[in-house]
Amino acid sequence: MGEWERRTQAPEGRALAVAGGTGIYRGGRISISGAGSRRRRPRSGRAIYRNQRRRRELERRYSKLGFSGNSEPSFTLPTVVAVNESFLDQKELLSSANWIAQYNAGVMADLDYFIGDEALSRLRSSGLYTSRSPIRHGQVEDWDTMERFWQQCIFNYLRCNPEEHYFLLTDSPVGTPESRECTGEIMFETFNVPGLYISVQSVLSLSAGYAYLKSISDEDSDPLSDMTGVVVDIGDGAPHIVPVVNGYVIGSSIKSFPFSGSDVTQFVSQLLQERGELLPPEDSLDISRKVKEMYCYTCSDIVKEFKKHDKKLDKYVKHWSAIKPKTGVPYTIDIGYERFLGPEIFFNPEIYSADFSTPLPELIDSCVQSAPIDTRRALYKNIVLSGGSTMFKDFHKRLQSDIKKIVDDRVAATNARHRVEVRPIEVNVVAHPIQSYAVWFGGSVAASTPEFYEYCHTKEEYEEHGASICRTSPVFKGMY
Repeated sequence: MGEWERRTQAPEGRALAVAGGTGIYRGGRISISGAGSRRRRPRSGRAIYRNQRRRRELERRYSKLGFSGNSEPSFTLPTVVAVNESFLDQKELLSSANWIAQYNAGVMADLDYFIGDEALSRLRSSGLYTSRSPIRHGQVEDWDTMERFWQQCIFNYLRCNPEEHYFLLTDSPVGTPESRECTGEIMFETFNVPGLYISVQSVLSLSAGYAYLKSISDEDSDPLSDMTGVVVDIGDGAPHIVPVVNGYVIGSSIKSFPFSGSDVTQFVSQLLQERGELLPPEDSLDISRKVKEMYCYTCSDIVKEFKKHDKKLDKYVKHWSAIKPKTGVPYTIDIGYERFLGPEIFFNPEIYSADFSTPLPELIDSCVQSAPIDTRRALYKNIVLSGGSTMFKDFHKRLQSDIKKIVDDRVAATNARHRVEVRPIEVNVVAHPIQSYAVWFGGSVAASTPEFYEYCHTKEEYEEHGASICRTSPVFKGMY
């Protein structure tokens, strides 16, 4: 058995932790029918993108797949599906003639589709495929495509029989109960899973931070206090700032930030091109993404950083060398101010867009201030980072410094206005090496405990009560 087969072979009876992209289980409303019956899922907005720019945007959202108990996901792949519609779009043909045409061509169009990196490869190399993204703006808009994506994930990547495994799926913090019903229908009816647990991504991120810090520390702590905090989730999808108290999300205090990691990539590409660097048009975003991941960092003061670069260009300027894929001609680009200007959009968003001027630290402070007053100190004390775009060097230090300044200024103003001595507020931003897959890691830890099965909705419950049981899931603290 090869290495890939050993890695992907499903362990007998283990729960599956499948963490999706940003808000991949949020969808439109559906009608209520009899218990256990199959309902019509919304198909509004198929989101078929054909141009190059939109095709690259599909790479922004990723799904992470793996088995419980593992320290990292087995697969991370773009949430995109490439479908061969060359025969399905021939509506003028009768269904029988259309089927014969497919048979003669040696292809069944309904089964001729690919997901993830393989889908992107097919889209680049062949004009027969069209791209479908089941997710748009954090919402599932095409449940049929979403079902196809899950089918490939389970059978071709995880290589397991879904009837023998419990599943843990993740939901956006702003996901709707109706979308959870749709997810439950697909998992119980299409894949016939024995049990399902749908968790909020932010809660898993918070528990991942607690589990990691607990693994490297000998100090005992109160599990409930560590399930209280603010989750700053910034990946390549829609970023959210979510307050969690004792494992429950405070929905009225959730804040959204308009810029994500994909915007940093776009900004770096824009800066390089404006400075005159000759990037191959077909690879400009891919190069910018690699530059972002390898060289970008967060500075403490943008003005001082400009001066440092101007004084010692040789020290701070990096060089990127590659070969143009079409012509085979080598080229080199210089990377300078882009290294710190890219992540700066989180702290000075107006340098990227004039439509939004509220920095991330102010938005986090606003999130905490809108939470119940008796929870605010605990929230400030445990600000947890999640998502690959929070892993820039010194990002957590800059964030903590800016939030601390906002809080201290408010405390000082209160002291001066009311002539009282307010106790200082502790601000702590928690960073750890697994921020890029914190949601998946939290799910892996939760699903590996014996108590996990007690919290899952079972197939028997679904058949008795219907998909409405999936609207809510009990707060799971079994990992503690």
